[in-house]
This record gives sequence, structure tokens and C-alpha cells, in this order.
Amino acid sequence: MYQEFPMVALGNLLKRTERFEDTDSSKEYQFAGTYSFARGIFVGECKFGSSFRLPRVQRIHMGDFVYCKIMAWEGAFGLVPKIAHNCVMSGAFVAYEIDHTLLDSKYLAYYFKIPSVWKSIGSQSTGTNVRRRSLHPQQFEKAFIPLPSLEVQQRIVTRIEELATRIEEARGLRREATQEANTFTDVTRSRIFMEASEKGTVQLNNVAKLERGKFSHRPRNDSRFFSGEHPWIQIAEIESSDKYIRKWTQTLNDAGLAISRKFPKGTLLISIAATIGSVGILDFDCCIPDSIVAVTPKQDTNSEYLYHFLKFLRNHLEQIAPQSAQKNINLEILSVLPIPNLQTSEQRRIVSYLDDLQAKVDTLKQLQAGTQAELDALLPSILDKAFKGELV
Repeated sequence: MYQEFPMVALGNLLKRTERFEDTDSSKEYQFAGTYSFARGIFVGECKFGSSFRLPRVQRIHMGDFVYCKIMAWEGAFGLVPKIAHNCVMSGAFVAYEIDHTLLDSKYLAYYFKIPSVWKSIGSQSTGTNVRRRSLHPQQFEKAFIPLPSLEVQQRIVTRIEELATRIEEARGLRREATQEANTFTDVTRSRIFMEASEKGTVQLNNVAKLERGKFSHRPRNDSRFFSGEHPWIQIAEIESSDKYIRKWTQTLNDAGLAISRKFPKGTLLISIAATIGSVGILDFDCCIPDSIVAVTPKQDTNSEYLYHFLKFLRNHLEQIAPQSAQKNINLEILSVLPIPNLQTSEQRRIVSYLDDLQAKVDTLKQLQAGTQAELDALLPSILDKAFKGELV
């Protein structure tokens, strides 16, 4: 049922507070701040008065409504939670006490979670620099809010929270489904390689050539060796790849190439330091540092079979290589690890099966991502309807 609520200026419902105090250099202060996009108040750092230059700070209390003048255009509004009670803020923030005889605090907080609301109010900010525009309290107080009776406000809050709980439950189920899909691929890969190992294994260096990358200079980020024409990657690019490493963010010049090592397209890479066991296949000729090992399949060994084996290895490193219990692995350990000794046709069959399974999992994850987008759009839609009187 639709109800049209009267519009009331915020200045008639909120009272500006000024709980300022002079800064004491010997005193410790717990600071708080506002998240952008109307995500509320957070508790920040503890600082001694001697460590900052504010001559005064202001206290905020639980239940205050606060906004940041210079970030209002980005939705820096929020209700002070219990955890932030008696924290301090600078003069860049404005705090208000709510007239609880007229306005429910949760009703106000939900109203400011509507993007069109905080964008409209924040757009009243003035100033020449886009990052320093300021919303004056008088402008803020002129903004209007739809205001039914207190009883109706509380009913609306209850309804919003009921629906928000259902949305969060749906989000939780979606997260669980995504995790289960990822786990299913890992479990299936593990089962295949553990069963195949029962038929006989050989050392990894019997079916592939393993070579450590190179970048001998320290510090590694010395600018003298970069910004050339030779692609150079580190572990992060392997970790973010989807089987094939297709991107790089840095390049070496000829001086950098002289202290590094370039491997051809199609080489498998596995990280052996920091993030252990990240695996990918190069889609371009590339230089790599000594934290990465290049794996080149020998005759009768399928490169994608090696890829799936190394993915399996990452999840079972401690079982396969107990000497690496410190979460560390080197070329010597990696070289002698046992890999199932299979015919090329059987290797291809395993690759085909696991690739098909991964494709199905990826499709499922794409569908779930679409569901997530729909869930993310639900709460703003619910809030919009609530303050138009369509949920009462």
C-alpha cells in the first residue's frame, strides 16, 4: 500500500553538537571517522595529543548522526555505534543529536543508505577543488526527509531489517556455493592424481626440465633495470592468472635482461617463495626472478598435465614433500617429487576431464556472480520503496 509521507527539514529533527575540547599533548585520544558511500562510522587510531596538530578535538556519542564536511559528496554519513562512543573527531566533521520524540535513529540511518539521497545532499557541497568541496551544516540542515509518525518509522525499520536479514542469508548461501564449487575442483583433481599415483610414479625431473629464474640484483626494484622491452613478471601475476599467464605489468631493459633470464611462451611457472605453489603457463616470452621455477615438459609429457599436477601439488605439499614443512620449497625438493607415470593418451584424458570440469565450475560462478549483483541491488530497491511508503 502506498502512503505519501510529509517532508520535514533535517534541521527540525537534529541538533548540532559542539563537544569540543582543547588538545592535551599528554593525553591519548581514540579517533573515529566516516566511511564513504554511507557505510557508517569506524574506529581509527589512538594518538597522543603531542603527535597531531589539531588545537581542538570534538567528542562523539553513541547515537549521534555524523558527517564529514569535505567528503559529504562521497557519502561520508553515519550513525555513531556503541564501539565509537566518546571517540574524537576533527573539526572537519559535524555531529548531531537526534530528537527521538520525532525521529527514529535507525530510520534516519537507513534513509542515508539510499544512494540517491546522500548523492543529492552531498551535491550541495561547494568549493573549487573536487576533492575539497565542503558541505556547510546550514545546507545539510535544509535537506528534507519523509517523516511519518514514530510508530510508522519503527514499523518500516523492522520491515527493512527483516528483508535485509533474508538478503544476507541469501548472500551467505551464494558464498557457500562458490566455495563448494572451488573445493569440488580441488577435491576431484586430488582424487585423480592420488589414484593415478597407485599405478606407479617417477620423479618430476624425469618428465620435465626444472630451472630456477634469475634476478641477481638487490634491491629488486632498482629502476636502472626496468622500463624496457622485455616482459618481466613476479608471483602476483602467476597468482592472478587463470591457467595461462597473459598479462605483465613490468618490463626489463637490456641491463635488466643481463641479470635475469627469459623463458619462452608455453613454459610452466611455479612459485617457490612467499606465496608457495602458484602455477601458470606463460602465454608470451618472459623474464622471471629466482622466486619462480620454470618447468619445461620433456618428450611424451603433456604441458597441461603438468599444470594440473602442480595445482594438485599446491594443495598437498606437506603430504607429498614432508621435508618442506616450513612452507618452503626449493628446486631440489621440487625435482624429486613423485608424479604419476602415465601414457600420453591418459594424460590428455585427465586434462580434458579437469578442463571440462573447470569450465562448468566457471559457468556456475558466473551465474552466482549475476545472483550477487541482483542481491546487491535488492537493498537499495527496498529502501527506496520503504521511504516512499510502499512497505507499510
